[in-house]
Amino acid sequence: MTVSRACALALLGVLNSGCRVTDESPGGSAEKRPTQVVPDSSVACAARDVSLTLPAGFCATIVADSIGAPRHLTAAPNGDLFIQLASAPPGIGSGGGGIAALRDLNGDGRADSVTYFGDIGGTGIALFNGYLYADAKTRIVRHPLTAGALRPTGDAQVIVQDLPPGGHEARNFVIDAGGGLYVNIGSRTNSCQATDRGTESPGVDPCPELSTRAGIWKFDANALGQVPDSLHRFALGIRNAMGLAIHPADGRLYATQHGRDQFVQNWPKLFDAKYSAENPAEQLMQVNQGDNFGWPYCYFDVAGKQLVLAPEYGGNGRQPGRCTTAKAPAVTFPGHWAPMSLLFYTGSQFPERYRGGAFIAFHGSWNRAPEPQAGYRVVFVPFAAGQPSIAYETFVDGFAGAIKTPDGAAHRPMGLAQGPDGAIYVTDDKGGRVWKISYTGR
Repeated sequence: MTVSRACALALLGVLNSGCRVTDESPGGSAEKRPTQVVPDSSVACAARDVSLTLPAGFCATIVADSIGAPRHLTAAPNGDLFIQLASAPPGIGSGGGGIAALRDLNGDGRADSVTYFGDIGGTGIALFNGYLYADAKTRIVRHPLTAGALRPTGDAQVIVQDLPPGGHEARNFVIDAGGGLYVNIGSRTNSCQATDRGTESPGVDPCPELSTRAGIWKFDANALGQVPDSLHRFALGIRNAMGLAIHPADGRLYATQHGRDQFVQNWPKLFDAKYSAENPAEQLMQVNQGDNFGWPYCYFDVAGKQLVLAPEYGGNGRQPGRCTTAKAPAVTFPGHWAPMSLLFYTGSQFPERYRGGAFIAFHGSWNRAPEPQAGYRVVFVPFAAGQPSIAYETFVDGFAGAIKTPDGAAHRPMGLAQGPDGAIYVTDDKGGRVWKISYTGR
């Protein structure tokens, strides 16, 4: 159905006048719409969002607001945005989420056409070879999508099925140029304890999760009905690789890992609250076939700058033990920042120093007490000669506002995508906002 302008504004808050919202099933009919108009960034920046802080010459503008809980997103060649939702706004869709397709009809930088379809919430989304791929909880599906269309032209097809439910069940993924589909299957538990998050509960050894979870599985994006068996396992020992991206220069896979929680709560005789707040480091990892990054046996100690043995397996925060054989991260970040997405910049709009570098969106912490909660930002990691710099920098900040807690934050950065004009987009699954980050030089 098509929702009236008054109803759309009530649902979406600050979208432009003239906004049209549709709730469509893949088999339904859609109204004819003009194609996307690529906005002039200098015009769009006249309405910049001054609540965010960026480097000189950049601006942030609000593309859409209150569209539900947007997770990852992808941009079509014409500038349309397809966004996977963990949940849709009230009154939209028949289930717990779906996909939102956004289009700017008049080139002012705002989405004045929003189409919803699907009824299952998730995280991952990508365009590849005439299809829109999406996370459907225990499956990865693809929707046939004609170029320039805002919704599928046929029924969804199941590419991967029987993904394990529960625990870290967000299914983010990336597709390489050859059709390799890399899927994150996060761990079920915090650290594979006999009693999950239990005080002084030992780790199960060997950890049974490693055969089916806590790693990255590689599938064929063009094949139907695949399952996550041992033949498809690409790398292991990764607790939850929420960011996945292919480096544009060499085609290598990179991932960001969410580190484990609750040192002091589970092991009060070994660790104090400050150590627990600051450890373990979050990680950017370069991932090859067969790599093992050590979870749950190992974690990266911030002060010691090394992988060390987890307390569940006899460690005390100092000795490497069996972790000398695990692969070390490429770059580390403060503990509990929660890296949610990863994007390599390939555009020409931003200055030269950004090309080939990595942007990472950090959702923000919940468990750094008694230290202040932190994260809630987008950082940039420069790359040179194919290698990342360990000296990352904050690129966008101010999302949370005055209160940096999951409940108190105004916004929490989630997904990243690059548009055809070289701008980048950031989603927020707390307030339902989508920003466009542009460079004008002024």
